[in-house]
Amino acid sequence: MDNIYIEYNFTVTPTEPATEILIAELGNVGFESFVENKDGVTAYIQQNDWNATILDTIFILNSDEFKISYTHKKVEQTNWNAEWEKNFNPIQVNDTVSIRAPFHENPNLPYDIVIEPKMSFGTGHHETTHMMVQHLIDLDLENKKVLDMGCGTGILAIFADMKGAQPIDAIDIDNWCYLNSVENVQRNKCSNISVYEGEASLLEHKNYDIIIANINRNILINDMKTYASCLNEQGILLLSGFYKEDIPIIEQETAKYNLNLERVIDRNNWVALKYTK
Repeated sequence: MDNIYIEYNFTVTPTEPATEILIAELGNVGFESFVENKDGVTAYIQQNDWNATILDTIFILNSDEFKISYTHKKVEQTNWNAEWEKNFNPIQVNDTVSIRAPFHENPNLPYDIVIEPKMSFGTGHHETTHMMVQHLIDLDLENKKVLDMGCGTGILAIFADMKGAQPIDAIDIDNWCYLNSVENVQRNKCSNISVYEGEASLLEHKNYDIIIANINRNILINDMKTYASCLNEQGILLLSGFYKEDIPIIEQETAKYNLNLERVIDRNNWVALKYTK
């Protein structure tokens, strides 16, 4: 990959929950990739997407609760796989599901998802991934028609396939995520997943029993009407990618479409909500 990137190294004190919030805000302005470390996070953005005022709208940098300093530099082509191999940690959920890279040892849990994370997986997103997997563990997915919106690496679609869902659509607006999901679907030998590059406009005339949307709050609110219209009666909508304090804003939107909140999972101030229609 010949793209030139701008690398930011953020030192964050205390690291939690500030690092998670910082990653979410940086993602909203175009940063593509994050590598967490004991002192904070390293973030990458393509030079074509960067400008000198890119951090002006990052509110947490002005917070009195945290001390955040940073440096930045231009980097040429990077061996992203080597970066992830150094920094991507495997995830285990409820002693039931493992999410790991090929270079990690198989812990021999009932479900084993193997992904090459590359740039479409930010380790900061693993709180929301973890909670969405928790929701899916408890659902009967056999022969259910499923949508994974904002699929990233395809983890949630792959897990749905393993639990018997079919057919499954996995959609992401980012080309990196699209390509990475295709690769990971093949790696896990999932035959019931179709991966698409695009946004909510692809959902016209579609319908699903279960919709999974692990995206940021503003996109969720913007696309809620579409999700609701695609969801079958008695269908389930799983939402994550936002914080506990955002629940009232999400609830205000879901109430318009007869979506009833049934379960909340929280983890380090992140939440994942289960709605039924």
